[in-house]
Amino acid sequence: MTDVLRRGRASLAFSFLVQGVAFALLVTRIPAIQDRYGVSDALLPAFLAAVPILAGVGSVTTERLVKRVPPSRLLRWSQPVVLLALLGVGAGERMVELGVALAAFGLAVGVLDASMNMLGVSLQRSYGRSIMLSFHAAYSLGGIAGASLAWVGAHWHLALWVSYLPVVLVLLPAVLVGSRWYVDDRGGAAAEVEKTAGEGQAVVFKWLLPLCLVMTVAYIGDSTVSNWSAKYLQDVLGSSEQTATVPYNVYMVTTLLGRAIGDLGVRRFGAVAVVRGGALVAAGGFAVVAGAPGAWVGMLGFTLVGVGLCVLVPQTFAAAGRLFPGASDAAVARLNVFNYVGFLIGSPLVGALGDLWSYRGAMLVPMVLVLVTLVYARSFAAQPDRYGGGHERPRTADVGRGSNGL
Repeated sequence: MTDVLRRGRASLAFSFLVQGVAFALLVTRIPAIQDRYGVSDALLPAFLAAVPILAGVGSVTTERLVKRVPPSRLLRWSQPVVLLALLGVGAGERMVELGVALAAFGLAVGVLDASMNMLGVSLQRSYGRSIMLSFHAAYSLGGIAGASLAWVGAHWHLALWVSYLPVVLVLLPAVLVGSRWYVDDRGGAAAEVEKTAGEGQAVVFKWLLPLCLVMTVAYIGDSTVSNWSAKYLQDVLGSSEQTATVPYNVYMVTTLLGRAIGDLGVRRFGAVAVVRGGALVAAGGFAVVAGAPGAWVGMLGFTLVGVGLCVLVPQTFAAAGRLFPGASDAAVARLNVFNYVGFLIGSPLVGALGDLWSYRGAMLVPMVLVLVTLVYARSFAAQPDRYGGGHERPRTADVGRGSNGL
């Protein structure tokens, strides 16, 4: 059964990596997508907002679906849809085709994100120690690969579909093969939790609300980097189009490094200290971005933002799983909606403030909002199943079935 856990962890990490590649290829080529379809600056925020709205719908739907369908099966089929929708974004010619492709991308991403994190929370419970950051580190690694491929596409002036097609041809069969080893925690660990938490435990929203707020402000910060860093460097700091693709890559490198060692920090210092430290560093990074005199200082600021924000989202999902051990799938699905609430608020808010005021001033808004995390940091305090620091739970022998029989 240890081999089942290892294969499940590796296959899920690969799924996170592929999602990082796909998302980075979309957001770092926003200027090119805008040019290809003739999307005006006034209309661009509407297109950017449509994706998280539909992703939220997908996440809510996932909460209902997992009552009948294992999360592994939802993940297995939603990830190929995301990749094909990405190809559709690059291959279309009319604005209506862009709208259809982005709609499919958004709905599938909602299902994918929710199911991935459901499996991550259940695997962490089975391991009995903090491993959630390692999955999100794989996402960051994928983001680096995707942003690097986007840089190549911009440098050689490749058509979007030329940049996207080889990636889809390689990753699509790989994720279908890897999905055979996903592990659903439908057996031992879940049953053991339900004995103590009560079968059918309800998710009390007022208990989940502090984590929802933290998730929202974390993704306001993340969406600011994802959707506006390229335009900020190019339009405000005077960089070239090629250089403008770099900040997201730098951001993903720092999130990779932070998440790669983050689980050790959680085991050593506890989640509360790690979350507080991350919020302070991220706020400092946005302050540097807002005051940057040139592109390289701006990149330094985005680096600090990555170091700070990288720990918040994985720990928020993990905290929800600890808070509602008997209903972790439902808690993760509801919490995941606020991922998209953050994107929905963050991207239009920064754009509107940039047009009405200045983009430098707009960068101060996520700086202030991320400091809200300090108010709710106690919500990350260890529950009875605390991980690390001599408080690890015994590993569960039976973790349910893998998905290859589904």
